[in-house]
Amino acid sequence: MIVDGLAYGAMPEAAIRALPRPPLALCHHPLAHEPGLEPAVAARLRENERAALALSAHVFVTSAETKRTLLAEFGLVDEKVTVAPPGLDRAEPARGRAGPPTILCVASFTPRKGHLALVEALAALPPDLEWRAVFSGPEDRSPETAAAVRRAVAEARLGGRIEFAGAGTRGALDRLYDEATIFALASTYEGYGMVFPEAMMRALPIAAFDLPTLREMAPREALRLAPLGDATALSAVIEGLLRDPAARREAGAAGRRAALAIPGWEATWEIVRGALERRA
Repeated sequence: MIVDGLAYGAMPEAAIRALPRPPLALCHHPLAHEPGLEPAVAARLRENERAALALSAHVFVTSAETKRTLLAEFGLVDEKVTVAPPGLDRAEPARGRAGPPTILCVASFTPRKGHLALVEALAALPPDLEWRAVFSGPEDRSPETAAAVRRAVAEARLGGRIEFAGAGTRGALDRLYDEATIFALASTYEGYGMVFPEAMMRALPIAAFDLPTLREMAPREALRLAPLGDATALSAVIEGLLRDPAARREAGAAGRRAALAIPGWEATWEIVRGALERRA
């Protein structure tokens, strides 16, 4: 049995010991690393997940960065953790849409995804620039965050430029990627960040904060990065891409080349299967 980390990291030790055999764990990133947690909550989650991972038969993670974190902070040993990066489905380059460039953000509305910083960055763009933005993602994970983002958009008088597209279906998301010009995400922490390679596959230049996992998966040429948490610098990054179509094309092409080198889900399964066979 493989238990997803969003559940496993919070399972009581007694419940894990009651299972017929030690389970396998999938850890996207440690629960205690979620930004915005109260210190006491983060400490409790850290100790709970540390105990849970110690009781697991094996741990799968989605990035080398997460593995380094588990080894350094959670007491795991190298041979107990396998990196199995997510596969990437193939897709055609984005064709864009008529009108001003479209800035796409795909993320659930939670504090870690940085929507408020992105709104701040967009509000700071010079008024002469033409652009529109689409925020796609579920708003029920943190309703207070979603409400704060909508307030920030209204206060910045960007309601005519920023569209809230909701979570949407896979087909709807494919359409949004196809119509986009730039992909922007102000996330402050990612265990992997699936939307980044998806955007790279669509040949979209990426504007984001500087994250270790992002540098791990993408070449520098595909990225336009701002220091972590610096909305002013992120605004400058986005402005540069809006003003320079050639830079957008070059960054997008570099990202797509890297994305095409990412294996599909069959390769992910081969890594998992190999680890399972070794455990057996």
